[in-house]
Amino acid sequence: MTETRDGKAASDMLAVDFCGMDFATPLVLLSGCVGFGEEYTRVAGFSNRDVGAVCLKGTTLEPRLGNPPHRVCETPMGMLNAIGLQNPGVRHVVEEILPGLDFSETRFIANVSGSTVEEYAEVTRIFDDSPIDAIEINISCPNVKEGGVAFGNDPDMSARVVEVCRAATRKPLITKLSPNQTDIAENARRCIEAGTDAFAVINTLMGMAIDIESRTPVIGNNQGGLSGPAIKPVALLKVHQVYQVCRGHGIPIIGQGGVASAEDALEFLIAGASAVGVGTALFYDPLVCPRINEGIRAYLQRHGLSEVGQLTGTLVLND
Repeated sequence: MTETRDGKAASDMLAVDFCGMDFATPLVLLSGCVGFGEEYTRVAGFSNRDVGAVCLKGTTLEPRLGNPPHRVCETPMGMLNAIGLQNPGVRHVVEEILPGLDFSETRFIANVSGSTVEEYAEVTRIFDDSPIDAIEINISCPNVKEGGVAFGNDPDMSARVVEVCRAATRKPLITKLSPNQTDIAENARRCIEAGTDAFAVINTLMGMAIDIESRTPVIGNNQGGLSGPAIKPVALLKVHQVYQVCRGHGIPIIGQGGVASAEDALEFLIAGASAVGVGTALFYDPLVCPRINEGIRAYLQRHGLSEVGQLTGTLVLND
């Protein structure tokens, strides 16, 4: 086993402490990309030890069938999706799925979604009484009591969701911020005041694809969330902006949006992320995580750094 200049084992270089959780690497498999965790283990050659954490599929109080097809559409350098939160409901996840996960290999993070503030609180409460390691709040869901406006696009509503979820759990709370808002830094500040422990930055951008022959949207829901390399420049800027708010509070960030290589991951770390989410890349390169880890490790060794945390927020802006 190789060592760094200070004698630290190379295998430990990638370890991250995220809200008190030990991540073996800074990589996090993003919600919606690996089902409820157990599905991805069927990929030959994959190991949960390659990632620090796995975010489970978005979960609501009651089961949901999701949106009509088409639900996914490939775009240049990206992908549109509008799955519609298809899931079996939180009680099924806690009672039937969580017992089958190996919590000794990696950390598992629940993703809480809802149509009302009350639903967010109840789903969080149920997950609190489970072995799940942390809870991610998807505040990009539409608020059915406020005319369908997404919770995450309004700082007041975002803070209210964080507040009720904070009251419902003692587990680490990660708020997933939407880029589809006027001032993401102000939203982050309000969520910190409401009690969030961390952020995931960013959720998908809203987009559309059109079938020119039928002159109709390709996506059955008309619009969907855009992910993949096309959104990386936007995501990097948003991570940098949120980091300016977080760094004085010790609030860590999972940077995400278009990560497909070690270079991508390093950019997010330098911009202010403590961990890095991998999502769309998994669909066409299921074993991308070990290669990203190797690239990060090689960079650290090349620059004489002993741990990945030394990179976080080291961006030097031009004059």
